[in-house]
Amino acid sequence: MSDMNLFRDAVIAWAAGGPPGPARDLAARLPVRAVVLLEGPSDAAAVDALAGRRGRDLEAEGVCVLPMGGAMSVGRFTALLGPPGLDLRLTGLCDEAELPYYTRGLERSGAGQGEFFVCSADLEDELIRALGVLRTEEAVRAEGDLRALRTFQRQPAQVGRPPERQLRRFLGTKKGRKIQYGRVLVEALDADRVPAPLDALLTAL
Repeated sequence: MSDMNLFRDAVIAWAAGGPPGPARDLAARLPVRAVVLLEGPSDAAAVDALAGRRGRDLEAEGVCVLPMGGAMSVGRFTALLGPPGLDLRLTGLCDEAELPYYTRGLERSGAGQGEFFVCSADLEDELIRALGVLRTEEAVRAEGDLRALRTFQRQPAQVGRPPERQLRRFLGTKKGRKIQYGRVLVEALDADRVPAPLDALLTAL
């Protein structure tokens, strides 16, 4: 496991009530200059994939990509990592519906506003719209999941729904699938079709 992953895991343990020492020691030794706070591992997979496409090594740049396990954890993590805690630069992605959690969490933690880029629904929605339905289905076919997608689309609850919504929902129907397609969909994008929030995040780092 890399040192940055050790730091990430130490912060997650700290946020869960563990001791602060390991995270503080690793932050000083590496050093860490910024933390990208994300709701879950599928977002992290997309960020890492885009960084790789652009020839960037975020770990070598002192950037920790950290999935929080949900938007409601943002106050806890920003208090530990922002000015009240390790005083690191904070940035990340935020779903539009979860923006109130971020606003309240940042205010309560005393971490300021941070620099969070807002997805209209979530990152999967942004990626599907950027690729379009046909290109997204091509990516699903290449991963060997097209038959499963077609079966899913024939379910009564899915019949008549817009294909973009079907695709988005399909990605969450199997454990690990959202993480898999966080990477796959980013790798399928044309360079000029990266969703604005994801592009702005990488550009700002």
